Amino acid sequence: MDAPRTLPVRRRTLLAAAGAAVAAASATAGSARAAEHARPAALTNRQLAGQRIIYSYPGLTPPTSLLNTIRAGEAAGVIFFGENISSTSQIASVVDQFKAAAAASPVSAPLLMMTDQEGGQVRRLSGAPTLSEKQIGQSSQPETQAINAGTGAGQNLLSAHMNLNLAPVLDVYRTPGNFIDEFGRSYSSDPSVVASLGHVFIHAQQAVGVAATAKHFPGLGAATASQNTDAGPVTLTQSLSDLRNIDEAPYSAAITSGVKCVMLSWAVYPALDSKNPAGLSSVIIQQELRQRLGFTGVTVTDALEAGAIPASMTTSQRAVNAAAAGMDLLLCSARSTSQGDTAVTALANAYASGQLPSSAFTAAVNRVTALRNSL
Repeated sequence: MDAPRTLPVRRRTLLAAAGAAVAAASATAGSARAAEHARPAALTNRQLAGQRIIYSYPGLTPPTSLLNTIRAGEAAGVIFFGENISSTSQIASVVDQFKAAAAASPVSAPLLMMTDQEGGQVRRLSGAPTLSEKQIGQSSQPETQAINAGTGAGQNLLSAHMNLNLAPVLDVYRTPGNFIDEFGRSYSSDPSVVASLGHVFIHAQQAVGVAATAKHFPGLGAATASQNTDAGPVTLTQSLSDLRNIDEAPYSAAITSGVKCVMLSWAVYPALDSKNPAGLSSVIIQQELRQRLGFTGVTVTDALEAGAIPASMTTSQRAVNAAAAGMDLLLCSARSTSQGDTAVTALANAYASGQLPSSAFTAAVNRVTALRNSL
């Protein structure tokens, strides 16, 4: 492990910022709780299900079918990848097309327009943040660089007319070159450094009006170079003590920062749940993240098509099982609109049949709607 790095944290500034963020997060959470059992007015089952689905598509041109889905009020938003982007002005124009379609829909909340703008090698838009998280952690002024990265990422997304960043990564890497360190995606092997830098990145980015996403809970920092959840099943066997004191530690700081979203890992953590990947585990989502750490914001799956989920599980089963476990937003990122359509149909049918209870389903939709209305 790297030697711990001491950070020049400006305590009063951070505490004041954290206090303001907590107040804002509490207000949002309170609004969601107040409306928890109130189904959004006049939405069909399919529209209600769509409020939990993030779509993706191939190439540079948005498909007519996706624009029609958005006009019908059956999508919460869109995730953009490198293949969708040729320039900032081009993708801003595409986002505007989606927003125009949404304006004609029966749903008034703004769409979630998102991408992965972590920094370094993991960027969909050119420009800030140019430094990777690891480069920030190793810099002479890591806190300042993390603030600059958060502000820069937010401003960059705003220039593309987007409002949600699937960053920062809060994984605490164990060994150089492992899965999360290979591309410099972790600030440090010291959880206190990851916590401090993630905290200021989140606050800086959200201060400019772009939602942040802390990922990948409860942590992928122990994954070896060959343990890629996109490619196949991954089991991480660290002890419960290590999970909580190392991997989960940065999330307490993120929640204090008022982070709006948390993405769950697809790895299996036997110390918490020996059977289910984190994103399909009510123990990890409901008990560990929400009850133990007190997170009240929006939970987001990693890619619903990931290889870490058993191959025998269909898109419909993945969607319903993730929603049942406590995932609010489902990321259909296979660059196929049919994947999103299938997930919407599955959730709508499970809601109608009672397989997904009405109160929990509505609470999830209301959390997503509160997030959308905050941007």
